[in-house]
Amino acid sequence: MSSSTPLASSGATLTTDVLIIGGGLVGGTLGCALAQHGISAVVVDRDSQDHLLEDDYDGRSSAIAGACQRILQVVGIWEHMKPDVQPILDIRVTDSDSPFYLHYDHQDVGEEMGWMASNRTIRRGIFARSAELPNLTMLAPVSLVSLERTQDGVTAVLSDGSTVRAALVVAADGRRSQVRQMAGISITTLPYHQSGIVMTVWHEKDHQGIAHERFLASGPFAILPLPGGHHSSLVWTEKDSLIDSLLSLSPQEFHAELMSRFGSFLGEVKVVSKVFAYPLTLQFADRYIDRRLALVGDAAHGMHPVAGQGMNYGLRDVAALVEVLVNAKRLGVDLGSTAILTDYQRWRRPDNMLMLGMTDGIVRLFSNDIKPLRLARTLGLAAVNRLPKLKVFFMKHAMGDVGKLPRLMRGESC
Repeated sequence: MSSSTPLASSGATLTTDVLIIGGGLVGGTLGCALAQHGISAVVVDRDSQDHLLEDDYDGRSSAIAGACQRILQVVGIWEHMKPDVQPILDIRVTDSDSPFYLHYDHQDVGEEMGWMASNRTIRRGIFARSAELPNLTMLAPVSLVSLERTQDGVTAVLSDGSTVRAALVVAADGRRSQVRQMAGISITTLPYHQSGIVMTVWHEKDHQGIAHERFLASGPFAILPLPGGHHSSLVWTEKDSLIDSLLSLSPQEFHAELMSRFGSFLGEVKVVSKVFAYPLTLQFADRYIDRRLALVGDAAHGMHPVAGQGMNYGLRDVAALVEVLVNAKRLGVDLGSTAILTDYQRWRRPDNMLMLGMTDGIVRLFSNDIKPLRLARTLGLAAVNRLPKLKVFFMKHAMGDVGKLPRLMRGESC
């Protein structure tokens, strides 16, 4: 059964293999992946699908790395998305007004470096795919009231009075995860004292599938291509102390500030969406598992958007967790067993911590105007740009093709 509404009768009970709290990009994909592989799942989300598909829900777009596109392809979500995605063909990285730059060209690896899609497009693909899977139930809008995890299983009571019983519960409910807090899993948070100003712009000239990452003293300024050639998603990083004053400017004043950073290379530029601002922090959970519980995505780790890897590393969690659960199912092993969950944590936590460290280092290195560091950055970008093998390695890493890859990331079913 697939449903976008709560159970019709209050007090009803559902029994499933896996209960997923949070039906966003990561939780929704996990539900689809499990159901496709014969593991029943119930996904609970506090927001209705109609609300999640509104144009002004969050305004964000996501970069989808090559290996993570394979996850969406195998799971059947990509088919519903692909008319509305934009291939990333090149990436150009510059440091302030330096004449030196780093250029990643898709021809060097023989395929697209990734894709851009609005979060709304990805959600629409997840919802369409979920409706095709008979052993996936989407419950929304409902919220979690109580959760009991025992040696024998998981029991959740929902806000509509219904009960869900499962072998395992997965927290996919974001940085402020209710489930993680219920489990008493502590987190470490490091503020950047920056916020990301997010919007969609129209521009006169075609972006030609090129993503631009500019490092300014206040933080990164990313111009990310969207479908159609004349729209891009902007992630404009600024100091927290300036956000309120920027957002209170008149449209003409705001446009002038925007263009001083954007430049004129794409001709005339117009803001064509609501403008959002999100505080930026680094965050990680002290552990990813507890009794009959696994954390995925932002519930486990949250990184700076500088490398565009936030959703991708959530999808990597999905691919690893699905693989260990499918293997356990085939062997007749309890899906909530400590051994299975430990395998998942060993696989994912080191990889996530490495990327958290890398993104943190990039932000701290580039978000300043200290002359010796500016010189080192300039020389570094120029050096990498002149070393083809090293540049290809960095490109492959950004595409998700480095390290031990789960089957879904290799484009294979589990």
